[in-house]
Amino acid sequence: MDFKESYIKGLFEITPKIFHDERGYFLETYNDKIFRDHGLNMKFVQDNQSFSVKGVLRGLHFQRPPFAQGKLVRVMTGKVLDVAVDLRKDSPTFGKYESVILDSKKSNMLYIPEGFAHGFVALEESIFAYKCTNLYHKESEGGINWADPSLNIDWGIRSPIVSAKDQALKFLDELVASSII
Repeated sequence: MDFKESYIKGLFEITPKIFHDERGYFLETYNDKIFRDHGLNMKFVQDNQSFSVKGVLRGLHFQRPPFAQGKLVRVMTGKVLDVAVDLRKDSPTFGKYESVILDSKKSNMLYIPEGFAHGFVALEESIFAYKCTNLYHKESEGGINWADPSLNIDWGIRSPIVSAKDQALKFLDELVASSII
């Protein structure tokens, strides 16, 4: 596996080795020892999966401590633009984001540590899968509006399909001012 750390500390794009032959292919999507060798010491406790048609935008979601989640995200079919926003108040990259195209043909993944908001837009019909380091806790759920002008995220799409719940999310400065973050 190839581990490439982002300019945002703790955020890694991970690309596994894919072994092809006449029968098809094989790859490892997670190996505890290899992850630990790269400083990623986590325990996953929940797996999630979603299906999205082209143009669906989900996010930007997070969970507040003590229910914050680290996530290992990937697409099983299709392609998405995946976005992680640093919400760690003591981080020099607080409020900055990284985006990575996750492609099922490449089988690349993104490890997003606790303390980030996360979202993605489906560039193709996609099945999205992710492992979480903490269980979902509804009362700790939060989010940032995908169109927050202070983040200025280039989603690469003009008119995404966004749920009413995600459309109603507040901007980052409102969440900071109200001490939600």
